[in-house]
Amino acid sequence: MNTTLKEGVDWVGYVDWTVRDFHGYFTNRGSSYNSYLIRDEKVALIDAVKAPYAQVLLDHVSALVPLEKVDYLVINHAEPDHAGSIPAVIQACPGIEIVCDARCRDALDAHFDTTGWTFKIVGSGDSLSLGKRSLSFLETPMVHWPESMFTYCPEEKILFSMDAFGQHYASAHRFDDEEPMDVVMEEAKTYYANIVMLYAKPIARVLGQASELDIDLIAPSHGVIWRSHIDRIKDAYAKWVSHHKEPKVLVIYDTMWQSTEKMAQALVDGALSVPGVNVRLFNVRSSNVTILATEVLDAATVAVGSPTLNQTLMPAMAAVLTYWKGLKPAEKAGFAFGSYGWAQGAARDIEQYLKDIKFDLIREPLQVRFVPKKETLDECREAGKLLAEKALELSS
Repeated sequence: MNTTLKEGVDWVGYVDWTVRDFHGYFTNRGSSYNSYLIRDEKVALIDAVKAPYAQVLLDHVSALVPLEKVDYLVINHAEPDHAGSIPAVIQACPGIEIVCDARCRDALDAHFDTTGWTFKIVGSGDSLSLGKRSLSFLETPMVHWPESMFTYCPEEKILFSMDAFGQHYASAHRFDDEEPMDVVMEEAKTYYANIVMLYAKPIARVLGQASELDIDLIAPSHGVIWRSHIDRIKDAYAKWVSHHKEPKVLVIYDTMWQSTEKMAQALVDGALSVPGVNVRLFNVRSSNVTILATEVLDAATVAVGSPTLNQTLMPAMAAVLTYWKGLKPAEKAGFAFGSYGWAQGAARDIEQYLKDIKFDLIREPLQVRFVPKKETLDECREAGKLLAEKALELSS
């Protein structure tokens, strides 16, 4: 496995092949915790790894340089998947200095007993000489924590981009051109949608600042390193942060006795009658929140349906909408639908979720008592056409 980025700059992280849950994010292709070692007159380790894999990190480092020769540990982000092994690194590398911004120092103080740790606090525009090489720093608050930071090595033209441009993706290779690009881009999109969609504005600002850098490699904290497809991932991020919408209709539903399912299928049939629209149908219980967050990222219009259970929506749908409420997918249009028996509630509560997320509601909720008859299904087909026509309008 090639782990060399440039001469004297190496990947020393850990590939987590079997992880399948990252605080609710379904990581079906695993992940990696990327750490990088720069060997110069001074030796710098860029980020650490998750705590259980500290020894692997130290073994990778010691294969390249004696541990006592490591001078700096740069921490771009205090989340435990990158910072969890700091105590082990400090113990193994006497005299090491933690390089981070002031907010990161505060976060590390909250996570660990930092008594006896040596810190070097940096901010945007600061530089640290390693000898022939240097490191410069760009604070990136809310990309995706307040203390987040990019580190740039101008002599090697490497941007250590922390969680930006990352993917939860375990692979036998370290670089983008060594893996199937369609899979890498799929995982990059999934990562953006589930981790950083909420932070489009700060990411757009940071992308503008980073665009001034001369970059040969983008080395994120998860997934492959970008060297051959940098323009492709930068273009994708530019679309995502601008809330670019495809002519895409998303219909998601839950069902008890197939009444809401019949409504969903009629909505799809109506949408499919409009040329030029991509229509996607999901039952929430045969999908998961990770997939559905990724699907909503570039959808223009969305219909959300559930039968009424105990005067509210089904729990699996509530979980999806709660997840979306946190991520705040922007500039979407749509409506609620569903069936009910002796009491209403699901469509009403779905509509409130959509209002809270700032959806443009293009019609009142579509509801039916018990089983939809022909006239209700006809109305669903018309509503599906409305979704498709609106999707074309929003994506034009």
